[in-house]
Amino acid sequence: MSDHDPNLVISGLSGTVTQDGVTVEVNIVRLEDEPDWSLEVVNSSGTSTVWDDQFPTDAAALDAFRQAVAEEGMACFLDSATVIPFPSR
Repeated sequence: MSDHDPNLVISGLSGTVTQDGVTVEVNIVRLEDEPDWSLEVVNSSGTSTVWDDQFPTDAAALDAFRQAVAEEGMACFLDSATVIPFPSR
């Protein structure tokens, strides 16, 4: 049994994406001793969106990001897109 924490493997498919005036960091990572990849998107305010599901390949993770953008647009990663205003009394 190893006494060290596993290293984080960062996919070469990770990077900055700008579209429709919105820039995000796409982080595709896995632990060195795990086969599946995680997907996180961080907006310019530092707000993170993490997929619950893991992916068998880094390309599948990138495809999930692209699918989200195609279906919902880049604005879905903005802070204002996830804030639900409450009515004033």
